[in-house]
Amino acid sequence: MSLGQLPYESTCKQTPFYDLCVSMLGSDPRGSSATVSELGLIAARSVFATASGTLYQIATLLRSATDPNLKKALSGCVDSYNTITKTDIPAAIEALETNNPKKAVSSAADAANEAQRCEDGFGGKSPVSDNNKMVHDRAVILQSIASLLH
Repeated sequence: MSLGQLPYESTCKQTPFYDLCVSMLGSDPRGSSATVSELGLIAARSVFATASGTLYQIATLLRSATDPNLKKALSGCVDSYNTITKTDIPAAIEALETNNPKKAVSSAADAANEAQRCEDGFGGKSPVSDNNKMVHDRAVILQSIASLLH
């Protein structure tokens, strides 16, 4: 670690989205003194919060949607985001807390795939493209951090 560098910066250099990683981990006051495992938990909570907000936005869009194709795609996104928030990220958090990095890596990868699945369901740009990218990229960061633990 170089002089003046925060501990999470060297961890973030090992992820594909350095700037997002620094922003995500730096926004948590615990980030400046966290272990790699604790950084994984901070990242997981960030994915969860972003995915929860996206799920709320999708549900709101679904309530006002009238086009059957849009409703179908949004319903698919509800399924994807329910999987992220109820299965993938809770499993990643539990895996990090119980020192099972391999499970954390696979759960984070699943979350990233679910966000991409939502986007792909529109056959073009979705009304929640930015959110899907944010959740996907944060999940990839989580996956990268968890992979450093084994």
